[in-house]
Amino acid sequence: MNSTYKAFWLESGDLVVIDQTQLPFRLVTKTLKTSAEATLAIQEMTVRGAGVIGNVAAFGVYLAARESKGDRDQIKTLSAAIRRARPTAVNLMWAVDRMMAVLEKAAINKQDLVEVALKEAIAIADEDVIGTRNIGKFGCELIEAIAKTKPQGEPVNILTHCNAGWLAIVDRGSALAPIYEASDRGINIHVWVDETRPRNQGANLTAWELGQSQIPHTLIADNTGGLLMQYGKVDLCIVGTDRTTRSGDVANKIGTYLKALAAFDNHVPFYVALPSSTFDMQISDGIKEIAIETRSSDEVLYMQGLQDDGNIGKVRVAPLETSALNYGFDITPARLVTGLITERGICKANETAIAGMFLDLIP
Repeated sequence: MNSTYKAFWLESGDLVVIDQTQLPFRLVTKTLKTSAEATLAIQEMTVRGAGVIGNVAAFGVYLAARESKGDRDQIKTLSAAIRRARPTAVNLMWAVDRMMAVLEKAAINKQDLVEVALKEAIAIADEDVIGTRNIGKFGCELIEAIAKTKPQGEPVNILTHCNAGWLAIVDRGSALAPIYEASDRGINIHVWVDETRPRNQGANLTAWELGQSQIPHTLIADNTGGLLMQYGKVDLCIVGTDRTTRSGDVANKIGTYLKALAAFDNHVPFYVALPSSTFDMQISDGIKEIAIETRSSDEVLYMQGLQDDGNIGKVRVAPLETSALNYGFDITPARLVTGLITERGICKANETAIAGMFLDLIP
C-alpha cells in the first residue's frame, strides 16, 4: 500500500479497521477476517464515510475470495451481501462491481482469484490516496483566494457538516482535504464543526480529526450555521457527499440541504468535495432516484457520550412514549451548489460541466 491508511490497514492478510463508534474517547480497532465481518462493519457503522465504505467493501470481496478459496460462485454470493450492506453510498456498489469485473476477467484467464482480489483492493485504496490529495490542492486554491481578501490576522472561516476527513476517505478525506492542505501551507484557518445529529459525526469524528492535526475549530449545534452566516462569520462551506448525480444533485448527511439553503440566502459559497467514484452517472434526479437510508429510531431517541464515571454510555432524550423517524441523508439540489471539488479539478454542479470533466464515466 502506498500510504498509511489511517482508517484501516492490513495485518497478516486480515483487514484491521478503527472502530469509529468508539471515537473520540477510545481508539479501538477491529480485525476483519471474513466477508461477513466486513459487511457487519459497514452496516453497524464501525466504518463509515463513502470512500472508506468502498475500501472496506473491496477488501471484503478479497476476504470472500480467501474464505472461499477462490471459488468464483461463492465469491459472487458473498460479495452480493456486501453490496447490499447500505443503500445510499454509491462507492459501496461501485467498489464491489469493480472488484467483481476484475475477478471475472481473472477467472477466464485462470489466475489466482485471491491474489487478484487483494491486488485490486489495494489499487482502489491507492487511487483514493492520490485523489484526496488532489482534491485538497484544488480546494485549497479557494481557501487561499479568500485568505488574500481577509484583513491581516483574521482567519478564513470554513463550515463543514458531518465527517469527510481521513476517517471517511483515505488519505485526507474530501471536505477536510482542502483544510489539511491549507494548514500545511500555513494559511490562517478556522473550522466551524457541525455536531451532526443524530450520530454526532461532527462532534465525535471531525472535531477529533482536527484536534489531532491542531487545526483551530469550534463545535456548534447543527442549527447555528445559518446565524453565523447572517453575522458574516462563515467565508466558505465545504461538505462531502455519499452520492452525486450526473446533474449535480448531492446526497449527503441529513442537514446538508438546510446548510445549503442558508448559504444560498447569505451569498456564502457552498462547495461539495468528492472523488469521481462518488458520482452516479446512471441517475439525474437526486430526490426521485436516490434511495435514502432510514436508520434506527434509537439514534434519535438516545445520545451516546462519556459519562461522569469514565464509561461510554447512552441516555434517552425523549419521552418513553415518543417515536422517532431517522433519515440518514438528504438531497441538496444542484442549484444550491456553487461547485464540485474533485480530483480532476473544480466544476460547476450541472450536467454539462460534469460531462465535460467526466465524459469517460458516462455509460
